[in-house]
Amino acid sequence: MDDRLLRRVEQFIYAEARLQDEHDYEAWEALWTDDAIYWVPANGGDIDPEAQMSIIYDNRSRIGVRVRQLMTGKRYTQEPKSNIRHFITNIELLDPADDDLTVGCNVMVYESSLRGETVWAARTTYRLRDEDGHLRMARKKVALVNSDQPLFTLSFLI
Repeated sequence: MDDRLLRRVEQFIYAEARLQDEHDYEAWEALWTDDAIYWVPANGGDIDPEAQMSIIYDNRSRIGVRVRQLMTGKRYTQEPKSNIRHFITNIELLDPADDDLTVGCNVMVYESSLRGETVWAARTTYRLRDEDGHLRMARKKVALVNSDQPLFTLSFLI
């Protein structure tokens, strides 16, 4: 049973990465639950996002606003759109007994844009929920390896 669950989780995470790589933000947005949180901490991964600054700390409404902004074509840091590829490794079920699945993986994102080439590395933790037979993201935390350093703009979705 755990092998089938892990395979299902892997396929979800790979599909989420592909949607981001292809700039299919509408389909990517559909992967979120109504109570979702999308978090990219600043200054290290173990901070309180309610009390300290984050690079991104979006609720479901803000995720939708971010997606609609990207889809307008007026996000000039994404004109032309960056070429992006996500590389996912070390996917593991961290707490499969919970109602929501806690999943971790390592992610490297390669971005090629007019600014040049950038590599982003992170440990990503998901809280996934089964809704009507489909996995959805209730929480996504992207702990960038260099979150304590000055960062170029993250004008795409990591």
